[in-house]
Amino acid sequence: MPATADFEDERNIEYANQLESYLRQYLVDQYEERAEKAWDRDYSSIDAFLRSVKPNRQRWESVVVKPPKLIKTGPPEKKPYVIENVKGEWIELNLGPIAAQAFLAFPDGADELNPVPIVIVQHGIGSTPETAFRRGSYNECAKELLKAGYAVLVPLNLRSVDLRNRIERLCRLADTSLPGIELVRLQNLLDIVLEDPRVDRERVGMWGQSLGGLATMFWMPLEPRIKVGVVSAWYNHRRNKMVIPDDRYTCFLETREEHAFFSGWLSEFTDSDVASLICPRPLQIVHGKADRIAHWPQVIEEYEVFKTHYVKLNIEERIDLVIHDEGHIVIVDEGIAFLNKWLYTLPPQ
Repeated sequence: MPATADFEDERNIEYANQLESYLRQYLVDQYEERAEKAWDRDYSSIDAFLRSVKPNRQRWESVVVKPPKLIKTGPPEKKPYVIENVKGEWIELNLGPIAAQAFLAFPDGADELNPVPIVIVQHGIGSTPETAFRRGSYNECAKELLKAGYAVLVPLNLRSVDLRNRIERLCRLADTSLPGIELVRLQNLLDIVLEDPRVDRERVGMWGQSLGGLATMFWMPLEPRIKVGVVSAWYNHRRNKMVIPDDRYTCFLETREEHAFFSGWLSEFTDSDVASLICPRPLQIVHGKADRIAHWPQVIEEYEVFKTHYVKLNIEERIDLVIHDEGHIVIVDEGIAFLNKWLYTLPPQ
C-alpha cells in the first residue's frame, strides 16, 4: 500500500516527539546528575570557593557567553544629552566596526573631591536607556538612583525581539553570542568611565531589568569590577522556563524569542549555578507574583538552591530575595536599599 501524505506527516511528527522527549530528558531530568559531576565547590573559605569554581567560570565564558575580542579604535566621543530633564552625556566608543554607547549622569555634588558609586542600569527588551528615567514599568529607577547619590551608566543594547533573533543567528555562526558582544562593549565603556575622577571606581553596581537581568546574570561572573548586583524580573527555574510549557508562566520554547537560546546553557548552568559564579558578591533577586516570566514559587525554589552557597560560606546576609505582588516592573525602594547596604554606606566586599 503506497504511503499517504497523512502517514508521512504523522511519521515526521512522531520523530519530532522522540527528539523533544530525548532532549527534554537530557536538559531537565538529567540536569542535576550532570551538574553534580561538573561542579566541585569547596566551602572551606571564600578563596577556596573561588578557586574551586574557576573551571566552571572558564566554561561559562568559553561555552556559553563567548565574548569576542573588541579593541578600542579611537577616543570616546562625548556629547551633552538630556533625558527627562536629567542632564548628562552620551558616550560613543568605537570598537572597530561596532560602537559601544551609553548615557552617563552624575548626582549633584559629585566631583573629584567627592567621588560617588556608580550603578550600571541595564534596560530590557523593548526598552532603551531613556526608559529607565521614565514612569511606567521602570518607575524612574535611574532618576531615583541619582537622587540617592549614585552616578548611573545606562548602556544601549539591542532592544527588539526580531533584531536580536536575527543577530543571534549570525552570532551562532561566528561562535559568539549577543550577550558576549554586549559584555565586551560594557567592559570597554567601564575602562573609560571608571577613570572619571567623579566616580569611585571601587564601588560599581549593576541593576538589570528583564533582559537587563539576563545581562547582569551573564556578565557579573566575568566582570569582577561589578561588586553588587540586582536582578529584576529574570531569575528563574531555568530548565522549566526554557523547556517545559506550563500555563503558569511563559515557556521560551513556545515563543518566537529565539535570541534567548544559547549553546551549552543548560549543560551545567541553570540560574542557581550561574549565580554561584557571582558569589561571594552581594546579589538581590526580585520577582513579581503577577509576572508571567516565571511562576513565583519556582523562583523561590531556585533561590533556595542558590542560597546554600552563601549559607555554607557564612555570608547569607549578602543575598536577598524580593517577591512582590505586581508584574514585570522595577521595584525601586528595595533595590536602592540593597545597594545602599552593600555599595554606598559600607565598604565593598
